[in-house]
Amino acid sequence: MAAAFQSSALCFTGVSASSGRRNFGGSQFSGSSPASQRFRSRSSAALPSSRIHGRALPSDNVPLEEDGSRLVVCFGEMLIDFVPTTSGLSLAEAPAFKKAPGGAPANVAVGISRLGGSSAFIGKVGEDEFGFMLADILMENNVNKEGMRFDPGARTALAFVTLRKDGEREFMFYRNPSADMLLQPNELDFELIKRAKIFHYGSISLITEPCKSAHVAAAKAAKDAGVILSYDPNLRLPLWPSADSAREGILSIWDTADIIKISEEEISFLTRGEDPYDDDVVRKLYHPNLKLLLVTEGPAGCRYYTKEFNGRVAGLRVEAVDTTGAGDAFVAGILSQLASDESLLQNEGRLREALSFANACGALTVTERGAIPALPTREAVLSAMLLKPAAA
Repeated sequence: MAAAFQSSALCFTGVSASSGRRNFGGSQFSGSSPASQRFRSRSSAALPSSRIHGRALPSDNVPLEEDGSRLVVCFGEMLIDFVPTTSGLSLAEAPAFKKAPGGAPANVAVGISRLGGSSAFIGKVGEDEFGFMLADILMENNVNKEGMRFDPGARTALAFVTLRKDGEREFMFYRNPSADMLLQPNELDFELIKRAKIFHYGSISLITEPCKSAHVAAAKAAKDAGVILSYDPNLRLPLWPSADSAREGILSIWDTADIIKISEEEISFLTRGEDPYDDDVVRKLYHPNLKLLLVTEGPAGCRYYTKEFNGRVAGLRVEAVDTTGAGDAFVAGILSQLASDESLLQNEGRLREALSFANACGALTVTERGAIPALPTREAVLSAMLLKPAAA
């Protein structure tokens, strides 16, 4: 049974180090593990608490071999989601929360690896128990974490996610500031970025400095190296100072992306209330250098737009438990296919097959709680495509 939320187990200005074994997927909020002890024993003595810059902490594992020809590097936030164990309740009413690793770019990185692809994550977490846990999660899922940095002066971000009766989410974030907001340009692993086939990112990293400058520098390095840029705005309005600043920030990098994935809600937001189902409205968001624009429609599937063709691919019919991470699973599904074969962008039939696969990735993810714990394997996706009916 998941542990009830108690202040003795977790506080928002620091993470307790009470005794007990950490359980990444289950109920315990705190404790220590061999991994965290390993990180701490090698770093704490040499690193004063007042140091500003983060760094990569050493570990015993050898860097994973990667297929550079299809590597997807994901840039941005990685955090802890706390999801109520009972759907349809407010945060105050929830009797308990399940702890789950998350953060859209990290979800995509893990999703690609689960599907048999090659991925890496670039971002910053706190030099704390949750940060160590997230590093372990990446390692366990064969995600390259050479670009991960640890900040001794800021905590790993937390997000409490309420699940309404229909499975949709409402967020409450604790990041004031969190470590992901403090990544600096001089902490970037530019060699890792230049090795990528695809560089994927969102918009949350554009909200505050210095992470905004790091984001811009990383994307420029990728573009200059001929890397495909993939953008999922992943609108989280409560994190922005205002709706206008969110709209301006999201659109500030719009024209540099080669692939963009957006939701119906984001179309309405960016176009100030226009009909997200109108192709003419969607085409307004299609910039001259864009190779592929994807619109996700939840259980209904997705729409796709290129210069030459457009259409719709139906989703799979499943019973939704938690929609957290569904869009990220969809992105992982399509990027894993494009990283292996970019020519999909010129072949509508094969692109539709790849999008059907991506839709199945998203559908399977909503059948379990949490984002990363629910991301499917390639085998599970292919099996579901054979057994489950398509949405009407």
